[in-house]
Amino acid sequence: MTAILQDSLQSKNIALKNSSPEEIIRTALADAKKPVITTNFGPHEAAILHLAVQQKPDIPVIWIDSGYGTPATYTFAEQLIRSLNLNIYVYHPQYSRAYREAVHGGIPEVDTPEHDMFTQEVKLEPFTRAMGEFKPDVWLTAIRQEQTAFRQNLDILTETQDGLLRVAPLFYWTELDLEEYLVENDLPIEEDYFDPTKVIGNRECGLHTTR
Repeated sequence: MTAILQDSLQSKNIALKNSSPEEIIRTALADAKKPVITTNFGPHEAAILHLAVQQKPDIPVIWIDSGYGTPATYTFAEQLIRSLNLNIYVYHPQYSRAYREAVHGGIPEVDTPEHDMFTQEVKLEPFTRAMGEFKPDVWLTAIRQEQTAFRQNLDILTETQDGLLRVAPLFYWTELDLEEYLVENDLPIEEDYFDPTKVIGNRECGLHTTR
């Protein structure tokens, strides 16, 4: 990132820090030519999806489905896809869960080369494929500052290694803020979510650390 662009993002982040998620999304979409939003249909994902489609109903929603979701997650996803009329695009790994488990066994232990490869195959490769096909200029994501140590060093607006503008409208929201929004807007919460590439809640899967 050039120094000029870095200064520009810093000033924009300062200006947006006290803005509502609605205002942040509006600002991000104003000049966007090919925006997308990604989702994992995790516990509070209804919030970011609801916020986004209020302003751009046809925004492409990219879901990287590893195949390891719980039944509750798939039911939750179907509910939101229908109720919010999401313009959904689902990307899967090149090999199914059944194939992986038959050939390689279960989910490898975290923080091992085997788990790194697993993460690459079930999440990062499909994500890279999706971004390569859509070629977006703006990426809306639900990441928040309080979630992991790594995210403490990000902001509302950041540029990825690929030159993509990553926008996190909920960056400074707490879990309580999310739950209040969901209740106020009669939106569901996913109660039984599991991410095999994270396993532990405050662990990064690589989607944001490698981009």
